Amino acid sequence: TRKRSKSSAVNVDAEPETPSRVTRSKTPSKAKVVKETTPRKKLVDDENFRKESSESDEDTSNKSAAQERGSHAHHEEIHYEFGGPIGALGVIVGLPVVIYMLYFLCNDQVCMRNPLSFDWTAFFAQIDLNNFFSREATIMYLGWMAFSMVLERVLPGEYVEGTILPNTTNKRLGYTMSGHLQFWVSLIAAVYAIPLVITTTDADSWLQNVYQIQGFAPVRLELIYDHYVQLITISVVFTTIMSFYLYLSSFKEGAQLAKGGNTGNAVYDFFIGRELNPRIGNLDLKEFCELRPGLIGWLIINLGMCTKQYLNRQALTGTGSISLSMLLVTALQGFYVWDALYMEKALLTTMDITTDGFGFMLCFGDMAWVPFIYSLQTRYLVDHDPSLPAWQVVIIVVLQLLGYYIFRSSNSQKDAFRTNPDGPEVAHLEFLQTKRGTKLLTSGWWGAARKINYTGDWLGTLSWC
Repeated sequence: TRKRSKSSAVNVDAEPETPSRVTRSKTPSKAKVVKETTPRKKLVDDENFRKESSESDEDTSNKSAAQERGSHAHHEEIHYEFGGPIGALGVIVGLPVVIYMLYFLCNDQVCMRNPLSFDWTAFFAQIDLNNFFSREATIMYLGWMAFSMVLERVLPGEYVEGTILPNTTNKRLGYTMSGHLQFWVSLIAAVYAIPLVITTTDADSWLQNVYQIQGFAPVRLELIYDHYVQLITISVVFTTIMSFYLYLSSFKEGAQLAKGGNTGNAVYDFFIGRELNPRIGNLDLKEFCELRPGLIGWLIINLGMCTKQYLNRQALTGTGSISLSMLLVTALQGFYVWDALYMEKALLTTMDITTDGFGFMLCFGDMAWVPFIYSLQTRYLVDHDPSLPAWQVVIIVVLQLLGYYIFRSSNSQKDAFRTNPDGPEVAHLEFLQTKRGTKLLTSGWWGAARKINYTGDWLGTLSWC
């Protein structure tokens, strides 16, 4: 699946189609065309076609021309990624296998450090299909999804309109930016979710034998570690069922279809996403799934790994503790999640929202791949924790800060340009004007590298390893 950083992949990254380079002056309204590379072949072909058909009956001529243009347009519209339908099917089957394999290749029983000396007998011995499902894991996952949905519905936030929808004059969808608040509410709920109930026994009190809430305790987050495989399974099942719903519901009348997901091939369209912005009422399913249940869920999983490590050490030594390595990676990844929710508004100009349909690729990626792949580091540290010296910690932090600066600065520049190309902070930037009307930045951060935001993202994520 395409790994996309939040607020990091929009049309700025797309291949330009017959671009014209534009250099803008300090006055935003003025632009000078430096180079024109638009091909004229199509105009010549159209002229030849008109000449060849001039001797025919006008009605027959017009009908033939329309049919040819329609056939040519249809041919141009079908563009497969991921190796087409066969590749898409391979990804659909392969991604769940990868998640399972990464767990079974390294856990508390076995861990592959050297493939040549790895104990494959122990590897296969640990795989028991009876352990792939559990009622507890199903309740945990579905409960988390329901909790996330309720918060999205009830929490207040700024109302923001997205970009103009394709093939419309000025239609925009509205969104409530409550993701940042949901981030904090979810963390507080994880720490103070379980009421501590006591019974009053004071004989002199009229409250005798009355239940009272003495305080609150954290959710038993260590259960995430204990039911990790079962949680993977329910996430795979849930996202697959939801993907079928998304595909079937895209055939309803009036659905806004994504250009890349309307090929007519059921397997490919199911994978890539057929409908652009599927909604239930005013709930935008794609925007909701993109950030909230999976991304915040990733942080909750990390907290579960911290809890498990604390309890394991407490059982061994009598004193619970969390290692510096675990604290560091949890803090760095937590900051990454917080940033995505804090900058939720910038998500509305990304390719995920403006261009891609919502199908298996994004659905599975958001709610199965992200939480269970991105939490690999903390799960590893529960059972295989190295002792990091101070100088290594300093290097890790510096690398994270450098990567974040590049990542956030470049994405913010791109978002500002996408929102208002004539804004004062981006009016001086050069860009390529494409035939289809999009503008591709070629200066500023985007003059340093074509995908400079990915460079920053890679540096930051490298620090987690």
